[in-house]
Amino acid sequence: MPVLDAEFAVVGLGAMGSHALWRLASRGKEVLGFEQFQPGHPFGSTHGKTRLFRTLCLEHPGLVPMARRSIDLWRELEAETDTSIVSLCGLLNMGATESGVIRGVQAAAAAHGQAVRRLTAAEIRKEFPQHGRVGDTDVAILDPIAGVARPEAAVLAATSAAAAAGARLFTQTGVIDVTVVDQGVRIRTAARDFLVAQAIVTPGPWLSHLMPGLPMLPTRTPLTWFTPSHDPGTFSVDRFPAFIRDLGEGNRIWGHGSDTDHDVKVGPEDDPHYSLVNPDLVDRSISTDDYALVSRLVSEFLPDLDPQPSGVAACMITRTPDHQFLLGRPYGDPRLLLGGGDSGHAFKHAPGLGEVLAQLACGEEPFTDIDFMDPNRFR
Repeated sequence: MPVLDAEFAVVGLGAMGSHALWRLASRGKEVLGFEQFQPGHPFGSTHGKTRLFRTLCLEHPGLVPMARRSIDLWRELEAETDTSIVSLCGLLNMGATESGVIRGVQAAAAAHGQAVRRLTAAEIRKEFPQHGRVGDTDVAILDPIAGVARPEAAVLAATSAAAAAGARLFTQTGVIDVTVVDQGVRIRTAARDFLVAQAIVTPGPWLSHLMPGLPMLPTRTPLTWFTPSHDPGTFSVDRFPAFIRDLGEGNRIWGHGSDTDHDVKVGPEDDPHYSLVNPDLVDRSISTDDYALVSRLVSEFLPDLDPQPSGVAACMITRTPDHQFLLGRPYGDPRLLLGGGDSGHAFKHAPGLGEVLAQLACGEEPFTDIDFMDPNRFR
């Protein structure tokens, strides 16, 4: 009988993987972590200094418990590692009364009994004058348990805490293949093979390489930053909080104010220039096409920002057909777990998703319903 190298392995230490590694190690489990780059690298989906954090999840009411558990776990991780990860500044969900953003946020709040503040168009114009073209039928719902999260800091803190708890990390170690065998799961690397009882596969945009057959679309999505054309203080994060705005034109913009180490961040929900990519071959050079749409939207809806970006960086998301995550056991195999299909809104849930993966691996009941994330739902 071959000897196991460990009970568990986590393949890919980005948002989901780093937190799954931490949650397993915190339980005293013997776990290996594999990362083809270094934790906190800028080559996948978990970089760019900031991400939105919010609890009123318009994408699905079932994500509210995931977000709530995530902020609790991040506070625990912050205390454990002396790291700042999440700053709560609130988040404005804006749009016409019947827009997708407003309806989605209202449904999430109602499903979980979360009190919210609703602003009229006049109140938006008075309290948040940075937003232009606010129509008379526009409203906003303020999510108070929301703000800005730090992706690189979170990944580094989670992997550091996992290592301190006994996890063994193999960085700069690409995984070539993950194969179910009679004894468990074989993890193949260029240096050697590893044998574990269970593998959690979370390599972000590279998931389709290791788990072919799942409907995942790695997509190049540049990140963009902007500076005010005058009076920088008006766009600091304490005066210009995070926001998601439904434009009523089949698109949305999102963003947040500046801080000491970054400018104002603004991005579109979608852009015709976004392209499907092989994550190994993604173009990291920047052209004017990468920010033409967002610059136009900034000019129209945030007119006191200079529409010429102060910074642009290549990034990727991995979309699924219904824009919900893939989380669970593919094909029902008790030796495999996967987490992926971020669809552009997973990072805020990273600790909660990592906790669920650890719970499933250890035979525990998940803390919340995850049926809508079942990776087998498209079969």
